[in-house]
Amino acid sequence: MARSRAIFPILFSICIIGTGNGLLTTAVSLHLSNPEINPRVVQIVLTAFPVGCLAGCLVTRFLVAKFGHQRTFLLVSLLAALATAGFTLTIFMPVWVGLRLVNGLSMAALFIVSESWINLYADQRHRGTYLALYMLMTSLAVLFGQLMIEVAGPHSPHLFLIATTTFVAGLVYCKFIAAYWPVLPAWEPQPDPLTIAPAKQRYGLWKLAILAPATILGVFQAGMTNMNVFAMTPIYGVRIGLSAATTVALVTTFSIGGMLAQAPVGWLSDRLDRRLMLLVQGGVAALLCAGIVWSGNRYVSLLFVLFFAYGATALTIYPVAIAFANSQIESRHMVSASGGLLLLYSIGNVMTPGLAAGLMEHVAPQALFVMLGSGAALVAIAASFNLMRRHAVIPASRGSSCVTSGVNE
Repeated sequence: MARSRAIFPILFSICIIGTGNGLLTTAVSLHLSNPEINPRVVQIVLTAFPVGCLAGCLVTRFLVAKFGHQRTFLLVSLLAALATAGFTLTIFMPVWVGLRLVNGLSMAALFIVSESWINLYADQRHRGTYLALYMLMTSLAVLFGQLMIEVAGPHSPHLFLIATTTFVAGLVYCKFIAAYWPVLPAWEPQPDPLTIAPAKQRYGLWKLAILAPATILGVFQAGMTNMNVFAMTPIYGVRIGLSAATTVALVTTFSIGGMLAQAPVGWLSDRLDRRLMLLVQGGVAALLCAGIVWSGNRYVSLLFVLFFAYGATALTIYPVAIAFANSQIESRHMVSASGGLLLLYSIGNVMTPGLAAGLMEHVAPQALFVMLGSGAALVAIAASFNLMRRHAVIPASRGSSCVTSGVNE
């Protein structure tokens, strides 16, 4: 219980900063919706953020190695706040591209630092719960960001200033109120040649793919699902004859389903075999996508139920997949592993919307959910492979009585 209470200040910091990021992202999109802005410029500005995320995935491991988790968190939070403040000073689009690149780099670094720190802090019995709480905070941040825009007004000239203030509030909270993060234990790993690689080897995506293919496909599926449901569902709704209000409500229902399911799924993942959970989640998500394709615009009430269930299933695959991978590797590899997995998540964000748009244009609008359902089915297949390859229980790492030296590494 004490360990659970100790982690809440970090999670609250993530929620505040994530709220600022959600507000900023929507504010940028609202400004770019101006018909006078060249569509190519709009595309470049929007693409800058995920490209910045890719860069953040590559540099964060070195920052953590040099400064530690908390100092890196503070550093990139300050960087994000400064970049957000830049939007209040100019509307020159080339500058906005640079600012969005910095925002993407900063947020990717924040996610990597947070996820790797949580994985290092958590023991095997509580890792799924902690990651579910982390995902809940990020979901709440998106919701709070949208609520702040509703309160201020979507056309308010102060949206960028509010976003900057929110980033600064998160930075101040983390530095002066949350104070020092709990000290990480010095883990004594229990070697297992079937699940743990030698310490001298750094985990890349290829090694993780061999060790935990369900995690690799689960993370890629999460990036693909999040981006496509939020970005492409409005287009899907229009093309099958749904009203704009109904389409927005479906996306909101999807988000609420994912948010409400995080805590119970995290609790279950600490008590059940995570490979079995990924098998069930992938299979159910694939079936729900098939149901969405079948329902179309004929049964709108059923469509809301399907979207809620799909959100509860698809949006909870990521934390279970991450917890499964990190339960099998040594603590010294967790930062590089988190960076690699977030890189994969970003690739899913960047690459798949174009594919989805092409399928919807040349095949049918329903091809969007055929693609998403296929990704979920691959997660189930990979989880089956993990289950068949090894049924033995993976030993949990034991925390020693020693702790790391220094401030709060």
